[in-house]
Amino acid sequence: MKVLRTVDQMKALSLEWRSRDYIIGLVPTMGFFHQGHLALMDKARSMADRVVVSLFVNPTQFGPNEDLDRYPRNFEKDKYLATEHDVDCIFFPDAEEMYHPGFQTWVEVTDISQGLCGAFRPGHFRGVATVVLKLFNIVQPDFSVFGLKDYQQVQVIKRMVEDLNIPVKIVTHPIIREPDGLAMSSRNAYLSKDERKSALCLYNAIKIAENMVKNGCKSRAEIKKAVNEHILSYPYTKIDYIFVGNPETLEEQTVFDKKILLALAVHVGKTRLIDNAILES
Repeated sequence: MKVLRTVDQMKALSLEWRSRDYIIGLVPTMGFFHQGHLALMDKARSMADRVVVSLFVNPTQFGPNEDLDRYPRNFEKDKYLATEHDVDCIFFPDAEEMYHPGFQTWVEVTDISQGLCGAFRPGHFRGVATVVLKLFNIVQPDFSVFGLKDYQQVQVIKRMVEDLNIPVKIVTHPIIREPDGLAMSSRNAYLSKDERKSALCLYNAIKIAENMVKNGCKSRAEIKKAVNEHILSYPYTKIDYIFVGNPETLEEQTVFDKKILLALAVHVGKTRLIDNAILES
C-alpha cells in the first residue's frame, strides 16, 4: 500500500491508473478508523480495481470553538487497518498541502445545508463541500463511498455532484453500530463510562420513533415530543435538534405517508453525537 503526502503524487498515480482503465474508488475520511470506516473501504474494494482512502482532518469544516485540535488521531493504527482491508493508497496530505497560502475559493451548497447541523455549525458544510470537491479533482475517482451516519453531509455531496456535473458516482453505506446500537463514531472516544451509557439515548429514541410509526403515528409533533422526552431522561444530555422531515430535501413535514427522516444531534457531556433513521409506515 502506498502512502502519498502531496497532491502531485496523488494526481500522478491516479493518472497512471486511469491510463490502464482501472476503476478507482475513493473513501474520504478524517482518520481514527473504526468498523464504520472499514465497512466503507470494503464496499469500495468490492467495486473498484484500485481503492484510495483519503486521511485528512479538514480544518475548514471545524468552527472556532470545536474540537479540531483534540480530534483523535492515530496514523500508524489507521495505516495498519487500511492495509488489512486491501486499500491500495492512503492520501495523507497536511493542511498546507490542501490549502496553500492565499487560498480563497469555496464551494457552497445553499438550501440543503442550512438546517440540521448547518444551523448549529456555521461554515461546516462549506468546508465539507470544498474539501470533497478538491479530493474528487485530485484523485479523479469513478465513485466515492460515504456513510449514512452523516446523512446531511451525504445529501450535500449528492447535490453538489448533480449541480456541478461532477462525473463521480456517490455510493452510500448504512450506519454501522456497536452491539448495543450506538452509531460508530471517532468522537465516541471522548465519552466517559457514564456518558457512554447516556449516549444510547439517541439509538433508543430512534427505536421509540420507529415503533410509533409502525403503530400508525403520522404526527411530526408527537414523534418529536416522545423523542425529546426520552433523550432528556438521560443524564449529561443536551439536544441541538430533533428533525422530522423529507429525506431528500431536508424540509420539515407535519405529516407523512410512507417514509420520513428522523435525524438527531445531541451533546452528551462535551461530545456532540449525531444519528438518524428513515421511518417507514
